[in-house]
Amino acid sequence: MAAVQQPPVYLDKAKSIQRAVELMSDAAKKDCGLIVFPEAWLPGYPTFVWRLSPGADMKKTEELFALLQENSVDLSKDDLAPIKEAAKEHGIVVVMGHQELDGAVSGSTLFNSVAIIDADGKLLNNHRKLMPTNPERMVWGFGDGSTLKVVETAVGRVGALLCWENYMPLARFALYAQNIDIYCAPTWDSGASWLATMQHIAREGGCWIVGCATSLEASDIPDSVIYRDELFPNADEWINPGDAVIYRPFGGPLAGPMHKKKGLLVAEVDVSAAKASRRKFDVAGHYSRPDVFKLTINRSRQSPVSFD
Repeated sequence: MAAVQQPPVYLDKAKSIQRAVELMSDAAKKDCGLIVFPEAWLPGYPTFVWRLSPGADMKKTEELFALLQENSVDLSKDDLAPIKEAAKEHGIVVVMGHQELDGAVSGSTLFNSVAIIDADGKLLNNHRKLMPTNPERMVWGFGDGSTLKVVETAVGRVGALLCWENYMPLARFALYAQNIDIYCAPTWDSGASWLATMQHIAREGGCWIVGCATSLEASDIPDSVIYRDELFPNADEWINPGDAVIYRPFGGPLAGPMHKKKGLLVAEVDVSAAKASRRKFDVAGHYSRPDVFKLTINRSRQSPVSFD
């Protein structure tokens, strides 16, 4: 498998998709059956929301949001078609973090989403982040429980939660209870506390875990991005160090963390080791105590309108 630690072409959907296809080709040449892209990789995490104030900088936020809208993924228009085609061509499973425009309903609201595409090019699931974190709520709407799914892929049973969703115990349990082999955690987070969370999930869930954030320097932001120099005045700044990592089921790191580097973090895994590791602790099985604890998940798709 491979975790991507390479920036997109920031706020440029078409060029970022082309870069994704190239990275998929590179991963396939390394005999990877799975490639995981970071959170909001298409067309780039809106880090500007952490650098602008909600009131005084509203005009700037709105202008950047409009640019983000223009370059976000619209599944109703099959914007991920080149990714799906490349997945089929290379026989590789893709977990793609992207910002999604709800073209089917409002045509305006954006979601922080993660798509799982099988090696035959079929879109198996598209999960929208349940709760955007802090200033992210200035740009993203809320997801629902309809996409809290683990899906069967060519490399095993794969599920994904985004960034701080991975701090939500019940959301994690929803994936554990679906016989997960490979747990993907595309993120914008990094550092020791995030890596500790990745190791905890590997132990708690008895699964392989892949965590990856976009490794990004200020010099990676194109000159054409509005307010670039104001938002990123230090050309030498590491905006995000990446820290891509792969942890073993119930164990330690297999690969990474990949800190302040760009490229692909590649590792060979034995998918069957996930189930085997749960012999001693199966959080959704013999250790679950359903006579004491019970989780109910609303998997209904939420919509503001119903057309008869």
